[in-house]
Amino acid sequence: MEIFVESIILASRWLLVAFYIGLGIALALYAITFGVKLFDFASHLFDLDETETILKILALIDAALIASLVVMVIISGYENFVSRFDNDDDVHWLGQIDAGSLKIKVASTIVAISSIHLLQIFLNVPKYTDNQIMWYTILHLTFIVSALFLALIDKISKKPGKEKTPDI
Repeated sequence: MEIFVESIILASRWLLVAFYIGLGIALALYAITFGVKLFDFASHLFDLDETETILKILALIDAALIASLVVMVIISGYENFVSRFDNDDDVHWLGQIDAGSLKIKVASTIVAISSIHLLQIFLNVPKYTDNQIMWYTILHLTFIVSALFLALIDKISKKPGKEKTPDI
């Protein structure tokens, strides 16, 4: 009975594949919206002032960071939780991404996305109230502190244990 239950639990990891395929489809749809943003930017390039141009470019960078985040989650999640990729030559770098470092990379990407969003807000200050700007800044600082704590926790958890178990 125990072996049967363990085999079911182990096989359940393959259910994650549906999520990773769904994320891949979502990424393809997001690529279409990126193309629309890029076309809009290119078609209005000479009508935009410097601030609007920067905002459009920041929106494209933001989209690229989000897409990279999705790819990172798909590939490393599959590698860590479902199955190893068969062709190690193509994905040799994956062995360096464990669940802890994935969390750090995701948190860092979220901080970068938040930074870009905050920069967009600062370039459009007249469109926001002081209260809104304050809350966006507090939210951004929260992302930074969270990322720092994740990094600290990951660093602490990777230290080799120096404590000995006492002899009883």
